[in-house]
Amino acid sequence: MRQPPPGRSGDAAGTRRGAFTEVELFWQEGVCEHWLRFGKPVASRICDRRRRVECYAPGQTFGFVRWASNDYGTVFSRFDVLLAVAEGAPVTRVPHVTPGAEVLLSVTGWRKVRRVFALIDAIEQLGIDPCEVAPDYWRHIHNRLIAAETPRSYSPERHRAWLARKALQG
Repeated sequence: MRQPPPGRSGDAAGTRRGAFTEVELFWQEGVCEHWLRFGKPVASRICDRRRRVECYAPGQTFGFVRWASNDYGTVFSRFDVLLAVAEGAPVTRVPHVTPGAEVLLSVTGWRKVRRVFALIDAIEQLGIDPCEVAPDYWRHIHNRLIAAETPRSYSPERHRAWLARKALQG
C-alpha cells in the first residue's frame, strides 16, 4: 500500500487529515482486537508492532470489528459497516475512526456479530465483494436485527440493480 500524501494524514501534532477517513487498527492477541472484516484501503501506515492506520477515500465502504476480553471471556464485541465521507460532510463519531463516517450497520454482542459475519460470508459465496454491496442493504440488515427479524438475503439481481442505480447517479 502506498503512504498517504504529505499533509493528508494526521500525526501527534494534529496536522490536517484531509479527505481520508483513517481507521486505527490494534491487535493484542486475546485481549483487544480491532480489525477489518472487509475493505480496500487506499493507504496504510504501520505505527508499531500492534497498531496500524488504514485510510479510505470518500465513498468507500469497510467493515470494522472491535473486540475485547478479560480473564472471564468476551467483554465487548461490536461490528460496524461504515462509509467514508467527503471532507466537511456530516459524520457519526466512531471510536478509532477519524474524523468519523456514515454508519450503515452497527451491531453489538458476539451473537449478532456472528450473524452478520454469516451474511457477509453468503455475499462472498455469490462472488460479490462486500465493499461493493448496496449501502441500503447494510441499513436493511441493521434495521431487521434491531427488530429481531431475519434479514433478507442479498442476491445477484439486487446487486445488478444497485450497480445500475449507481451508474445512473455517478
